[in-house]
Amino acid sequence: MPLFTRRKVFITHYKGDRNEIDNFINYFANIHGIFIPKVLGANDNDDFINSSNTDYVMGQIRQRYLQDSTVTIVLLGSCTHSRRYVDWEIKSSLRQGQYAPNGLMGIVLPSQNNTAHLPPRLKANWNENHQNCYARYWSYPSSPDQLAGWIEEAYSARTARAHLIQNAQDMMKYNACCNICGVTH
Repeated sequence: MPLFTRRKVFITHYKGDRNEIDNFINYFANIHGIFIPKVLGANDNDDFINSSNTDYVMGQIRQRYLQDSTVTIVLLGSCTHSRRYVDWEIKSSLRQGQYAPNGLMGIVLPSQNNTAHLPPRLKANWNENHQNCYARYWSYPSSPDQLAGWIEEAYSARTARAHLIQNAQDMMKYNACCNICGVTH
């Protein structure tokens, strides 16, 4: 029996990193049971995305995708920072009012050698010393127990640090140019 609570965790990511995403979920969620994964994502077939009503779009992302998750992990690959859907999912994760925000953390995928460009909304909620900020940013976990601790810390931030959330910036309307490959995907 685990000594921690298995949280429902929403994973936001860039689809080009799908193999590493699958490996992360398989190892930490399926094999070790650290969290219950929610790995969905907005896509171009969703009719609500064409709405100009930001509150409506954010509500739909929360209702359709984030559902009952309590922590959002941004898995950081080479182009994650430039993806509009990642931005939208982070914005919806941080949304306050009708429900508590999700805890938020970024984890660098192994292919990135412990460094990554942060999505602007994650960067706005983080600082290098983890002082007076809402989100945390980590290198890839070295053990299941380490990841479980990070998830619990993000979960507790929902009440302990919610006043530090920075989420007023406009949503990305389009994918940005990737700082690594120089291409807009």
